[in-house]
Amino acid sequence: MALSIFRKAPKFWERRGPTSLLLWPLSLLYGLILRIRKLIQDLDLSKAKPAPVPIIIVGNIRVGGTGKTPIVIALAQQLSQLGWKPGIISRGYGASSQTAPLEVKSDSDPSVVGDEPVLLAKRTGDVFPIWVFPKRQQSIKALLKNSPEVNVIISDDGLQHQGLVRWPAREGGHDIEFVVRDDRGEGNCFLLPAGPLREPATRERDATLFTGTPKKQKSGIQDEYFLGRRFFNLASNLGKPYQLINTSNTQSFEQIAEQFLPKSITAIAGLGNPQRFFDDLAKQGVIGKQIPLPDHAAYTPEFFTSIKAQCILITEKDAVKCTDISDERIWVVPMSLRLPENLMEWVQSILQRPDPRRYTL
Repeated sequence: MALSIFRKAPKFWERRGPTSLLLWPLSLLYGLILRIRKLIQDLDLSKAKPAPVPIIIVGNIRVGGTGKTPIVIALAQQLSQLGWKPGIISRGYGASSQTAPLEVKSDSDPSVVGDEPVLLAKRTGDVFPIWVFPKRQQSIKALLKNSPEVNVIISDDGLQHQGLVRWPAREGGHDIEFVVRDDRGEGNCFLLPAGPLREPATRERDATLFTGTPKKQKSGIQDEYFLGRRFFNLASNLGKPYQLINTSNTQSFEQIAEQFLPKSITAIAGLGNPQRFFDDLAKQGVIGKQIPLPDHAAYTPEFFTSIKAQCILITEKDAVKCTDISDERIWVVPMSLRLPENLMEWVQSILQRPDPRRYTL
């Protein structure tokens, strides 16, 4: 419930103050619930069973997006290049209520299956099977039943999903948990609802993936958060913008900056961290009005008609919800990243480990 209430991160999450301290007792209660759930999982009272293939969970402990979707895309593509047969599962945030797992294609309706799964399908060209459902174990069963060749599954989010049982790589198994973190860090470090954390920042993980630049202390010593942890710093790249109504029509950022005055440009982002998109545009020399919207925001023709601009820049995640909008002013900015070789070598070494269940007495 807290995730749906705070679709847009409140400012008091970033630093401790009167509001966060007032809500702190509720955070203590939330933390108690988390500990009880973990105890149930540790005692195996739920009797849930691990998936028959390795699972790579790409999630975050902070509410809101931290850049998971581009990582899932890159993981699937690079694992495929290494000879693996990946499949992808997702909860499908922003989707309508479902009664059974659904397969996602590039032409699926985002209002039914969610915007991020449709983006995954579009960016990967429907090459990999993608299934969505809040109960991820059911998605796994449906995916493997329809695509038995899949030998590794990537879960877009799911760190907090108790039904997603795994054999931890840090204990000798062959599953992997990634925590994705950006420049915002953990804010005031309080759990929901006093802060932005779904779980304590100290939660276990196999590695942390950074979609921002690690901050350093004044002494030059790295932030203590990074010490003693396996982490990989990921750099993203903005591609050449293309016109929403004509994807073959592209123009460079230089052309946009030369053609339009800053007051004639509007950038829109319905992301967990829209400021990152605006900052990336500024690095490309594109400055204009900024409209940050809640994650998974919906769009209508009337919304864009009300914007007085000659050039409107949006993200690919927003674009999948604009297929019925014909506005020649809208340009879509693609974003991609490539995972470093040492990360993929490490992932490959984990996935190649023998299934620990074969040796359980």
